[in-house]
Amino acid sequence: MVKKSETSHIPEAELSHSMVHYLLTIHKLKEGKGYARVTDIAKDLNLTKGSVSTAVNNLKKRNLVMEEEDSKFLLLTETGHDEVHRILSSRTLLFYFLRDFVGVSEEIAEVDACQMEHLMSPETGRKFFTFMKDLACSCDRIEKDGGNIPEQFKFQTALDLCSFSTADDFFESQEGDTHLPEAEK
Repeated sequence: MVKKSETSHIPEAELSHSMVHYLLTIHKLKEGKGYARVTDIAKDLNLTKGSVSTAVNNLKKRNLVMEEEDSKFLLLTETGHDEVHRILSSRTLLFYFLRDFVGVSEEIAEVDACQMEHLMSPETGRKFFTFMKDLACSCDRIEKDGGNIPEQFKFQTALDLCSFSTADDFFESQEGDTHLPEAEK
């Protein structure tokens, strides 16, 4: 189990949107195939091997990615792995907040969450989780206790926030490169 810390976050000025996509692709390939190579990343992102090599070297310099000994397989470092889980968690929270709480279309929520995911600090991510959980779960608690909530104040989301004790539990549960629960795929 990876312990999250406030200091593990790479400042947003250092981690561009495209770098995030490289990290997420490495994570996805490693989880799906068991390995990630520059060739695989290039194919997945529809880019040249040269541009992927340049990006991977930048990620190595930031201690987010490394190569396995005796092979060219890429691995996320502990810092890189922490960043991926933080980014996936941010994307998930933003997607459901925008779709279920704000009411934008699923397509817009997906695009906007992708564009904002890497900009959210760990502190904001935890506070955002708590805020969304309080909104979604307090309605359930009030209704279970026999109280009535006016329809316009009911905040419901397909994301089961009430099943997580803490934001760290939620962050650690993020595995795939998608924000949608298995049931919605």
